[in-house]
Amino acid sequence: MRAVIQRVSKAQVEVDGRTVAKISQGLVILLGIAPEDTQSQAEALADKLVHLRILEDEEGKMNRSALDVAGEAIVVSQFTLFADTRKGRRPSFVGAASPEIAEPLVDAFAEMLTVRGLPTQKGVFGAHMAVSLVNDGPVTIVMDY
Repeated sequence: MRAVIQRVSKAQVEVDGRTVAKISQGLVILLGIAPEDTQSQAEALADKLVHLRILEDEEGKMNRSALDVAGEAIVVSQFTLFADTRKGRRPSFVGAASPEIAEPLVDAFAEMLTVRGLPTQKGVFGAHMAVSLVNDGPVTIVMDY
């Protein structure tokens, strides 16, 4: 499981010109699922993310979590996080899970964040999405679980 977490001041996801997710301060999480990834890995990542102190306090230091600032999150499934570019010029995506494995785990992960107190919206699995955001900082963190 691979996540790219971006601290944002605002973000939205559109599909076919329709807004499907929109937040103000919080996190945009691009989530890639590998074939061997499990529910327990998703639980561990959710636990870590909701408490990850990457938002600024009153002194401008990264001392607050999204929970601390009543932030929100958007989870966007992104199989391209498992691109293998070692051979040739066209990436291989054999390291990414099939939709039958990935979609339920992405959905479960988003729900895990919400249950832990971080209101979470999602993109549309398998759709062509336009993700727009203002990366605040910029702060971008990659996590492998």
